[in-house]
Amino acid sequence: MRKKILLKGPLLTRSGYGEQSRFALRALRSREDLFDIFIQPLKWGHTSWLFEINEERMWIDKIIEKTIAHIQQGGGFDMSLQVTIPNEWEKLAPVNIGYTAGIETNKVSPIWLQKGNEKIDKIITISKHSKDVYRGTSAIAKNNQTGQEIDYRLETPIEHVGYPVKKFDNLPKLDIEMSTSFNFLAVAQFGPRKNLTNTVKWFIEEFKDEDVGMVLKTNIAKNSVIDRETIFKDLTKYLSAFPDRKCKLYLLHGDMTDEEMHALYRHPQIDAFLALPHGEGFGLPIFEAIYSGLPVVATGWSGHLDYLIDEEGTEQFYNVAFDLQPVQKEVVWDNIIIKESMWAYPREQSAKEKMRLCYEVLRKEHIETRRVRLNEAKKYAEIIRNKFTAENQYAKFVDLLKDDEVTDEEIEALFSSIE
Repeated sequence: MRKKILLKGPLLTRSGYGEQSRFALRALRSREDLFDIFIQPLKWGHTSWLFEINEERMWIDKIIEKTIAHIQQGGGFDMSLQVTIPNEWEKLAPVNIGYTAGIETNKVSPIWLQKGNEKIDKIITISKHSKDVYRGTSAIAKNNQTGQEIDYRLETPIEHVGYPVKKFDNLPKLDIEMSTSFNFLAVAQFGPRKNLTNTVKWFIEEFKDEDVGMVLKTNIAKNSVIDRETIFKDLTKYLSAFPDRKCKLYLLHGDMTDEEMHALYRHPQIDAFLALPHGEGFGLPIFEAIYSGLPVVATGWSGHLDYLIDEEGTEQFYNVAFDLQPVQKEVVWDNIIIKESMWAYPREQSAKEKMRLCYEVLRKEHIETRRVRLNEAKKYAEIIRNKFTAENQYAKFVDLLKDDEVTDEEIEALFSSIE
């Protein structure tokens, strides 16, 4: 019999957890012979909602109505799949799976350990970094009966599955044009973790006298006009300190479909991707850039190393050195980013050196080095596309949702095959 599974997550929002929820949904839909799917959508902070109307969205709306009716009639579920931060996990069914992006720092909150142990039967996260940090975190707890202090750790099984690549038959032609001869692309939300302030500053300082541009696809929270005006005002104020600069900063703001984003990665005037975050659970834009064939300059720490370092341990990116230091006071977030945790601080000199090296290798004037490097990037992109296919990642995810117990029928079949 199919298992009734409740998917709870912000799958209709433009957010990292929204993307994660949609991946989980697509994995479940790949095996509707195993799962009878129900959906409880969540809001996610101040992020925007999806606006596309397609087959998937219409199917989701139908399943949400089905879920409401099922609950109103007193129906229950065999499993829950909860796509959210761990401190929001709860017991909703006989079997509960927590699916989280994990953490961008080197420690998780103690309440994450407690929720993982007490509310969840299995945890799935999106990168080896997040899995290792969750598994490696310890907290001091007190035994309620003896008063003795104990080393409290995660005991629940935890695994990780990365995102799949996306394939499109036809990409649209974007109506954008840059006047600079060489252009970096940066795609990130304008918040402390993404380190965009330093990214812009170091780029301007390094290339102020050169014909180089940076396309910055960003927002603060939503893709609204007010959001854009705020960012535009702040960037204009900062750039006024460099009145004679030759380099340029292009602000790209607003809703873009997946097809449009992939067209941006493959735009003929985009030469390389730049990301200097303090940490990533996975780093979806970096992932999309690398499998689109763009050379990548990035901080050498956290979740994106899952795909920026190949299976032989070779770095397939321009690795920016960093220092692991305590998170800034202003980013401490109760029960999520704890003050005792650390993350990476990219070194300014290394960031500028790697941007410069990338530029020098890929300059249009350096025809041979550019050809060699782009061919290397293209070959590695093909490796990533073959490794992270939707079929592979869906199958890995579904396998983690199946029961671990071996049935009597499976045991009998095994002995029969031996005989």
